[in-house]
Amino acid sequence: MNFHLEATESDKLAPISEHESFSYKRRRKRRASFSHSPQLVEQTPSRSAMSVSNCAVERAFIGAGCNRIVNNVSWGASNLVAFGANNAVAIFCPQKALILTTLPGHKAAVNCTYWLPTSKFAFRAQQLGKHYLLSGDADGTIILWEFSLTDKKWRQVLTVPQPHKKGVTCISGIMFSSTEAIFASTSSDGTVNIWEIILPVTAQGDCKLSHLESLFIGSKTMVTLALAELPDNTGHVVLAMGGLDNKIHLYCGERTGKFVRACELKGHSDWIRSLDFSLPIEKNGAGETLLLVSSSQDKSIRIWKMVIRETSDNPERKGVIGLASYIEGPLFGYGLATYQISLESLLIGHEDWVYSVQWQPPITSSERRGYLQPQSILSASMDKTMMIWKPESTSGIWMNVVTVGELSHCALGFYGGHWDPNGDAILAHGYGGSFHLWKNVGIDSENWQPQKVPSGHFAAVSDIVWARSGKFLLSVSHDQTTRIFAPWLSHTGDRCSWHEIARPQVHGHDINCVTAIQGKGNHRFVSGADEKVARVFEAPLSFLKTLNCAVSQESDVPEDIQLDVQILGANMSALGLSQKPIYVHAAQESTERPDNEVADTLETVPEAVPVTLTEPPIEEQLAWHTLWPETHKLYGHGNELFSLCCDHEGKLVASSCKAQTTSVAEIWLWQVGSWKAVGRLQSHSLTVTQMEFSHDDSLLLSVSRDRQFSVFSIERKGVDEISYELLSRQEAHKRIIWACSWNPFGHEFATGSRDKIVKLWSVVNKSSVKHISTLPPFPCSVTALSWLGIDRQNNHGLLAVGLENGSIELWGLSAKLEDGCMSTVGFTVNVVAKFDPFMCHASTVQRLAWRNSEKVEDCQNSQLASCGADNCVRVFEVNVSHC
Repeated sequence: MNFHLEATESDKLAPISEHESFSYKRRRKRRASFSHSPQLVEQTPSRSAMSVSNCAVERAFIGAGCNRIVNNVSWGASNLVAFGANNAVAIFCPQKALILTTLPGHKAAVNCTYWLPTSKFAFRAQQLGKHYLLSGDADGTIILWEFSLTDKKWRQVLTVPQPHKKGVTCISGIMFSSTEAIFASTSSDGTVNIWEIILPVTAQGDCKLSHLESLFIGSKTMVTLALAELPDNTGHVVLAMGGLDNKIHLYCGERTGKFVRACELKGHSDWIRSLDFSLPIEKNGAGETLLLVSSSQDKSIRIWKMVIRETSDNPERKGVIGLASYIEGPLFGYGLATYQISLESLLIGHEDWVYSVQWQPPITSSERRGYLQPQSILSASMDKTMMIWKPESTSGIWMNVVTVGELSHCALGFYGGHWDPNGDAILAHGYGGSFHLWKNVGIDSENWQPQKVPSGHFAAVSDIVWARSGKFLLSVSHDQTTRIFAPWLSHTGDRCSWHEIARPQVHGHDINCVTAIQGKGNHRFVSGADEKVARVFEAPLSFLKTLNCAVSQESDVPEDIQLDVQILGANMSALGLSQKPIYVHAAQESTERPDNEVADTLETVPEAVPVTLTEPPIEEQLAWHTLWPETHKLYGHGNELFSLCCDHEGKLVASSCKAQTTSVAEIWLWQVGSWKAVGRLQSHSLTVTQMEFSHDDSLLLSVSRDRQFSVFSIERKGVDEISYELLSRQEAHKRIIWACSWNPFGHEFATGSRDKIVKLWSVVNKSSVKHISTLPPFPCSVTALSWLGIDRQNNHGLLAVGLENGSIELWGLSAKLEDGCMSTVGFTVNVVAKFDPFMCHASTVQRLAWRNSEKVEDCQNSQLASCGADNCVRVFEVNVSHC
């Protein structure tokens, strides 16, 4: 079977299904039929008729963690690293320690990535103007991407036809030249697909993809693949695969396909997790040798040697079982040659499963083949270490010459290790979605030092909030962590780059919501997880000094703050739920205990060492030494917390939980400081999905799964006493209301729903609410809203809208005032920006938040933060001067 595929414009955008198209038309007809209804205040133009004005949007930051799966990371000859972040493919630059972009297109979690060319074939790609990337997901889909080295732009070329019926577990390939390659993919459906790809010679050319063969393996799934040229230079290819049957299976074939089974290699006693071929090696003119390295869950690494055996060397030996056959290994013939495979070496050193082995990339050379293959292997294991193995120069015995790793108890092992194209840096990705990078900075001897890498959540990010004055961004996730991202000023003071600077909460439950306490005083936040308790955290002194260093390169904190904050950091409890404070005076005392007091129990968790960070931290510092102490627990809700918000003065916090009855769906009000419950607001019958205080803190808006919004008036009567009243409750939408946001300049607000509609409302005289405008229908559910004020005098603003498909749009809102008074009777709406798909999320936008600014009206630029189900936290730079 051989067919030709070329990229077209239609490959770039996912087509709308027939059902979706019909449903959209039907909704528009129904909407038009009710256009004269008195309930509809204002007729808005259709989305196709809306003009998009110039509003410059730039990507400022992306934070994301790696999917916790083997084969998820690939380091290409372009010196860029690709990895899966849920259903997005993320690209990061190791030199800058920044995620450059994400590639949307997959509908399921990305399992594996593979560059064409990889770092192994960098010497064959020096003249290429475009590099290509393959990504496979949990649905069996494989997508081919194109990256232009000149303009740094990405393009989705095509989706590989004949997808696997189950998740793709590995993609591996081989490049014969700068334009010819073969790649193979394996899946848990028991098949291995082999493809030939011809890369374009010119910039205007297209990729040509041909299906060569499909191999059915059976019920014992193969989880790793490796391809190489047989050591005869005749165009023959060997395919190695390993998996659940503890054996390595070798197949041989032509470049045109027709792969046949060659032999099996036995020796490992558990699943085969990784395979990698070296390039053919020629020693002392004795012919070419091909080396295959394998790793397994039996904690061992094996090196297999494949050589051409002369036919005159005892031809009767083939098929004979004896002692010699076990030492020399099996024989197999293909073409006109006979090959012998023997066990070259057995490497023992890791103490847990070895998930990854990889040969060091070849060095460009003037030799006949144009490269020199170094005798060096990188291995990564679940024992939290990576090792570099090399043979001794005299005996030839393979030894471990370099060991690096994370020794903190919170690290849970490495899923893979990768060389950079030059062989002077190694990268690991771990169980916690984290990256770990070491670079050889030695001159006369090897000296591997940890380097900065991008970081982020490794599960869906559920909520974000800007801290007081917008100095940093807080995010919470279903990966059970709270993280802080902030811009870090360079040592020269001429540029800022975003980094994760602290991980204040590492919890034992998925965290659903967070709010930062506004107003004066120390930085504090409240988080709510899949438990009935809200937890209050306060910044320790070490974080305040680190934040000062990030902003101004000075770690000095005013003396009055140092006197108020006597907590240096926090320690994690044994069960991972509460975080206990470390006091300044206690940290100065010795914490050493006699050896006889140390018991092997859960309580022997190592203590954190909070310090002031003078440069962006690495993973080991973040995971353990940047915790915040927990100061209060707020009890009262009957189910898991779902939503939190704080007023702008920092005096009240509102909380809600998952609910199916009116009594459980009530909103609790907490007094900041005393943390007493000062109010219980009943209105909704199902879960309250979002709440927000008006900017004068006199009103509280809530939206719910019961399709209603509620507006409460809030009045403070004393220190610990408030009065509240339900002003209005309306069934505003036909489906669940996911999002709401207040106008910063008035008592107008927006609601967004699963019915794909955004409506604008106005509170009249703090007594009633009327509907004043409706935005044109969106293509999918509206899941996030955030309103930015631009011009107070004209009540002009910008509404950010986040959608279920990951898209983000900005809408300009200009108020229509009633004649003779300043009452808003409607808004003129227009689209000012639709974010590029490569800037947006790859799945549902969970929350949007404009950066707090004291002078919003005078700012030419504002920053918009977003979080999504694709594990990403994003910050955009928006030029609002033309919006």
